[in-house]
Amino acid sequence: MADKLRFLVIDGYNREAREELVAGGASMAADLYVGMLKQCTPGGGADCDVLFPADPGASLPKGKDLSQYDGIAWTGCSLTVFEDDPRVHTQIEFAREALRAGVPSFGSCWAAQIAVVAAGGLCAANPRGREMGVARKIALTAEGRAHPLYEGKASVFDAFISHVDEVTHLPPGAVLLASNDFTRVQSVSVTWRGGVFWGLQYHPEYDLHEMARLTWCRIDKLMELGFFRTREDAEAHVDLLETLHQDPSRADIAWKLGIDADIMNEEVRRTEVRNWINRLVIPSRRR
Repeated sequence: MADKLRFLVIDGYNREAREELVAGGASMAADLYVGMLKQCTPGGGADCDVLFPADPGASLPKGKDLSQYDGIAWTGCSLTVFEDDPRVHTQIEFAREALRAGVPSFGSCWAAQIAVVAAGGLCAANPRGREMGVARKIALTAEGRAHPLYEGKASVFDAFISHVDEVTHLPPGAVLLASNDFTRVQSVSVTWRGGVFWGLQYHPEYDLHEMARLTWCRIDKLMELGFFRTREDAEAHVDLLETLHQDPSRADIAWKLGIDADIMNEEVRRTEVRNWINRLVIPSRRR
């Protein structure tokens, strides 16, 4: 590649939420995405700027506008997309601006919800509650199986996940690509005003360590929701995740946790990211 791809990473967490994650040993969402984009770009040729739109006065780097980016990548977020909150409204409008500008967009969790709402769809709290840890048996729809986002991906797979809200109504121009029994919209392609956004409800940017740290940060909430009976149970689960991350040969732990290459193999886990870059970003690149 003659020169590096230029990405804008949108980290929707507010400052307090970012600091909470870091204090618990987790990485900031933006840092995870920057690392993943560089790892998934052919030859590692990626330059990334980061924007924190929930922070007061946030703006693009001086002298830059959306037209200068080859792709926009959105992280997860702890806000709720249907809240009447200026921090949410700002991000919805930014997603619309990106779509109008025709910059290929992609992202996890919050990203899928933002894209859908920006294009006129709806989200709500999932009546089943929180989907946490590993989303099981995500199955591609017929449209998903034929979509370039899933080239080389199995038709049914597991993935890291953590969310309460879900997409309930798709807007015109959106295509449902994957579902499971817990959450109907596990991935979606949104086309609006000439722009394209591929969004996942799950998290290819996570690994076992990051899921361990996120679980640690959410222990009290997860206990309230019944995921763990005691703090000791929760800490033991976190320890298993961390141990398996350090030693992937521990088949006994992988068996106990019920995870396989869908989760353990980074090449498998990030197939969608590479496909977005290779099948959407590079072909539409502005020279």
